Amino acid sequence: MNNISEYVHQTANLIDLPINPEYHEGVIYNLEKIAELAKLITEFPLDDKIEIAPVFDPSFEPEATQKFQ
Repeated sequence: MNNISEYVHQTANLIDLPINPEYHEGVIYNLEKIAELAKLITEFPLDDKIEIAPVFDPSFEPEATQKFQ
């Protein structure tokens, strides 16, 4: 995303979302911060051997963790 200000303007127009002028800078600032955080996630290197878990189980501990207990 090269021009976040333009993106905010065009998207607001597209979905007919009025943004009060006093909030416009804050919306742009927050979207810039969200884009920075998203970049950290999307650029994080993952091993090609990693598979998506079909079900999330918060109590599951991988074998590597279990060995150290």
